[in-house]
Amino acid sequence: MFSEISLWLLITLFFLGAIAFTLSTISGGGGALMQIPILNFLIGTSQTAPVINLGTMISRPSRIIIFWKYIHWKVFWYYVPAAMGGAVIAGYLFAEVKIYWIQIVVGLFLVSTFFQYRFGKKDRSFPVHYWFFIPLGFSIAIIGTFTGGMGPILNPFLLNVGIDKEQLVGTKAAQAFFLGIAQISSYTFFGLLTKELWIYGIVLGLGATLGNLIGKEILKHMSKIAFRRWLIAIMVLSGIVLIIKALSEIL
Repeated sequence: MFSEISLWLLITLFFLGAIAFTLSTISGGGGALMQIPILNFLIGTSQTAPVINLGTMISRPSRIIIFWKYIHWKVFWYYVPAAMGGAVIAGYLFAEVKIYWIQIVVGLFLVSTFFQYRFGKKDRSFPVHYWFFIPLGFSIAIIGTFTGGMGPILNPFLLNVGIDKEQLVGTKAAQAFFLGIAQISSYTFFGLLTKELWIYGIVLGLGATLGNLIGKEILKHMSKIAFRRWLIAIMVLSGIVLIIKALSEIL
């Protein structure tokens, strides 16, 4: 079985993970979504979400260690229990449920952040309370388990509760790691992760780990306004990817 896996595909996955998660670190997320179109082409749409979520989870410990002192634990505890419950439900429904229209709505919301924040000139755009992260965790986990990436949707809510730069990256990494455990457990239990997909996900995750280290060094030298502009740019790009992905599946 191992001899049937292309070495060039593994090399491509490694560098894809490294590039996507370098950008993800300096822009507060979106690494998973940026990989979706490429992975759809390389390994097929039905295999993309499990591979992305596995690769992302493997890369999270390095990001958590790097940004440990910045993690906002209050947001973490509101978000994670609901997110893990949502991931288990989504794993059970993975093969039956289609969420095209939800992806379009989320995509439009992400694109609108360009106007909400005036491309980084505004610190906040709408009021957010901590309890918001309970329904957010549940719904983001469900959509992310189906699509393979929903990290950017959290960014406006974290910004609007006063979390920025390293604190934003570290908090999301801690949340995503435990969400990832639930997602991978669900994929495995329901037979969605083959040995081949495990190899793809591990290689992608190793590349993403390298990307985390590179991104941390770049982030150290970025101003808050530069970080916010990168974050908004990736949110808009992620929104466009989600809309195109959903429309292509509908048509």
